[in-house]
Amino acid sequence: MGATFTRRKGRAKPRRNWRGAILHWLRRTLALAALILLAIGLALWWAARWTPPRERYPLQGVTIDADNGDVHWGSIKAAGADFAYIFATDGDRRVDPMYARNMAAAREAGMRTGPIHRYDLCRLATDQAANFIRQVPRRIDALPAAVWLDYDNRCPDRPTRALLLSELATFLAQIEAHMGKRSLIAPGPKLEADYKVTSGIARTTWLRRNFFTPDYGAHPWAMWQANDYVRLSGARGTVGWNVVRAEGLSDE
Repeated sequence: MGATFTRRKGRAKPRRNWRGAILHWLRRTLALAALILLAIGLALWWAARWTPPRERYPLQGVTIDADNGDVHWGSIKAAGADFAYIFATDGDRRVDPMYARNMAAAREAGMRTGPIHRYDLCRLATDQAANFIRQVPRRIDALPAAVWLDYDNRCPDRPTRALLLSELATFLAQIEAHMGKRSLIAPGPKLEADYKVTSGIARTTWLRRNFFTPDYGAHPWAMWQANDYVRLSGARGTVGWNVVRAEGLSDE
């Protein structure tokens, strides 16, 4: 079965059953595709739920912004978040439209909160500090402000390292005078590789790397964003999941 014979000039010649071969190939291809899709689905399911072990990192929390929609903070706390860092301002004008609401609701749910500013490499430090100070009130019980440092397609220019460090120092001095405590700096791995911010700015660091502890930065990290694929019932889309090193974060 699978081959037939025809006579041509007195000789029997096999003729392949191409239809059967194609069907066999299609079945194998579909089975392989199903296995790949299953593996991808399991990986996404695992990534959406994975957090570092609580016995190693007792203090854990989330990163939230407007993309997470109308957050139900009671659900976030019930999922195991002890604190929340919430995006507040971006550059010299932009404000997260859900910041004030998220801050108030998270505190009402009994969570400690801290604000995040996205630093813009193309904007003056004093203008960015003014934007932050206008939007973020000083609170004694607030966690230290965090400065998110990443490349941005809206800013094609790349300042020199000396200029970036000088401007960043100015920005930090102004928002820290307002907040009454030192800030965290949170450089992404690519920007840190190019500018080595953590060796030029003496601040506590918050580093980012999914699933594996970060190995960049001049100093040991105090906080690690370990997974930005986490999905929680209380928020739309994905949230960042963070852990604090055993020494904790200083409020000073």
